[in-house]
This record gives sequence, C-alpha cells and structure tokens, in this order.
Amino acid sequence: MNKTITRRKFVGLSVATGATILAGGKILGSISAPGTATNATFKIGGDLEVNRLGFGAMRLTGEGVWGWPPDRANAVKVLKRTVELGVNLIDTADAYGPEVDELLIAEALHPYPKGLLIATKGGNTRPGPGQWVPNGHPDYLKGCVDKSLKRLQLERIDLYQLHRIDPKVPVEESLGALKEMQSAGKIRHIGLSEVSVAEIERARKVVPIVSVQNRYNVEDRKWDNVIDYCEKENLGFLPWFPVGGGRGVKSAALDAVAKAHNASVYQVALAWLLQRSPVMLPIPGTSNIKHLEDNVAAAKLKLTPEEWKSLAA
Repeated sequence: MNKTITRRKFVGLSVATGATILAGGKILGSISAPGTATNATFKIGGDLEVNRLGFGAMRLTGEGVWGWPPDRANAVKVLKRTVELGVNLIDTADAYGPEVDELLIAEALHPYPKGLLIATKGGNTRPGPGQWVPNGHPDYLKGCVDKSLKRLQLERIDLYQLHRIDPKVPVEESLGALKEMQSAGKIRHIGLSEVSVAEIERARKVVPIVSVQNRYNVEDRKWDNVIDYCEKENLGFLPWFPVGGGRGVKSAALDAVAKAHNASVYQVALAWLLQRSPVMLPIPGTSNIKHLEDNVAAAKLKLTPEEWKSLAA
C-alpha cells in the first residue's frame, strides 16, 4: 500500500530534503491527459521556474482578510518555514489586509532568497472587512504597482496579476496601464484572476498573459475549460481555494483515497490538482505551521489512475 510521508518523518527532514520533495523531473509545455501530470516544476512566462506547489499568503492577515494577524510573530514564522520547505512561489495581493500581507512578506523574507517568486495582485479595493470592490482605472493601477513595490521592497514584481476585471472600465485600459508599468521595468510578467477563456483571449490582444488565477478545486470545477486552455497555451493556472477555503472539501471518494494512503483529505485534494494538469500551480494557504508542512508533503503523494478518476467523477 502506498503511504504519504508522515508528519513526524516530514518535520525531521532537512531543509534540502524539503526542497527535494518539490523538485524533480518535468515535462514543460506538453499536453497531458487529465490525471497524468507528473512534472514537479513549471516555468511561468517561460523563464521563471517554480516548484508547482506554492503558498497563498492571504490567511496570514486578520479575520475577514482585514488588519494584522493576532499573532504577528507566528505569521513571520510561517513565511520563513514556507521557504525552508522548498516553496518558491508565494501569492499575495495589496487587498490582503489591505497592505498587511505584502508588509509581512517583506518583514519575514527580505532580502529574498534567490529563485523566490512573489506574485502579487492589484485592482480590488477593500472598503471594509469582507468587502471587495474592483477598481481598474489606469491611474489607480499604476499607483498600486508602485505601492506594492515599496511594501515588498522590490525593484520589479516578477508576476503582477489584475485581481479583478472592473466592469466599469474597459479591460484594454486596465491592462494598458500594466503594460506601461511593464515597459518601465516595474513588472516582469502579467497575469489575470477570475476570468473566462474569452476574457483571457481579449486580454492577450493587449499584452502577453502568462498566468490565470481562478477558484478551483476537486469539488469546484467550474473553470475546467480555462485550465484546458491554459494547458494548451502553456499559461500557469493558480487555483485559489484549492482545498475549498473555509468550507473545505468532503466526499466519500476523498475519504476512501485518503484512508488508502494514510493521508488527509486535504493532501489528497492537492495531489489531485497537481495531477490534473502540468500547468496547475496550487497555492494552499494557512497560518498554521503543521498544516503548512502537511500541505507541502502532499507534493509527494501520487494517486493511481483509478483513484484520480474516482475523484474526478
């Protein structure tokens, strides 16, 4: 019987071994049948190689993704441990806190280790806790980029994502502003969030797009067609809520596979995503170091074709 690595053994691994869990062979730019992806790394934009299991930093902020965390020192420890475990893709946004998340990342990790990709987003405002209002006006977005650079203590943001398309502003204008910032050397690559195939194609007429971040997990597959499009075009796909967010993921099939591998349903859900497509870049988030370690260990869990299909049904 295949078994995923136990937490006790995992925690005892060296930093180098932790990184090895996320490294390995790769098949970049190739189309695979669902459930057969085996590459451990992916090159965002063709030149930024990352381990495919990343980290979403949103949960490090206060309740309602608002304000500072109740235990700031713990948030810093989680970020440091994330990098120790070999994760080199961290996703954030200026709206998380707001501003708090980016400041925490800089506090914990600057000066940044070589190869660490910090992806941030702009274009979603926060009038209050639990409130999200898009703002795609060009001048606002340019200001967002400059402020994120300052908070993150970066000279250039390697992956800057339009957090939401503003229905009140033509996307050509919003992306035109980001294209200007890219030309100025402040952005390396541009991505989108919560978009359809048609919206991606429209955006690509304005500026090269290298990634898409939509909500997706084993029980929420609304964007299957977007993943297939991303795979065809070799665009990275960063699923948010990869293990269901606050509600989690639950099913008899998940329970059965988890039991067979002596793993948690969350580890199985992440393994399912990693095998779904070679362009899939899950970004599970947590403020708990144990959960972080368990999530990273999921990169080593391999589902059989039959198990993958049982979950995809």
